[in-house]
Amino acid sequence: MNDEELIQEIRKGSRAAMEVLVKRHYKSIFAYVYRKTGDYHTAYDLTQEVFVKMMNSLDKYRDTGKFSHWLLKIAVNHCLDYFRGRDFKQQQRESELTEEALPANEHQNVWNIFHKRLQNEQVRQAVLSLPEHQRDAVILNYYNGLKIREVAELTGANESTVKSRIRLGITKLREIILGGDRDETKRTRR
Repeated sequence: MNDEELIQEIRKGSRAAMEVLVKRHYKSIFAYVYRKTGDYHTAYDLTQEVFVKMMNSLDKYRDTGKFSHWLLKIAVNHCLDYFRGRDFKQQQRESELTEEALPANEHQNVWNIFHKRLQNEQVRQAVLSLPEHQRDAVILNYYNGLKIREVAELTGANESTVKSRIRLGITKLREIILGGDRDETKRTRR
């Protein structure tokens, strides 16, 4: 069954169709929300809330486009609401992000695990440090695989603005991850 057929079944009261629809889209929505928030537990909670909103808004869904884009639009808006909200601001005041403990297993090379986690953390922090509009464009385009046109539709920006945001975001990510060495090299060459 495709998404539209599942939606028709859900509207008739089918819980099984609802479960199939949620399972089909859960990973992509969670991945977006996690990349947007940078926190597993917050992403889990927000993803659940996105699917609750989806169910409450299903009667408003029209078969005008892909269901996955409509659902992702709900996730984008829900994340915006979260970052504007009191819960996020309170969480920011109370604590900084904490590191998970490294698994200590004698059969694993702890150094490789540490190095890989450090690299992943650097990329995650770099993405989180981007301005909101660039972060959205980069996450939706690179991590969610959306085309420029689709990112523009979801964010309400025009296509040239989205292209610019992605280009600037990638440039900033490169500078953050590679460090200030590039800037220093450019200055000394002049």
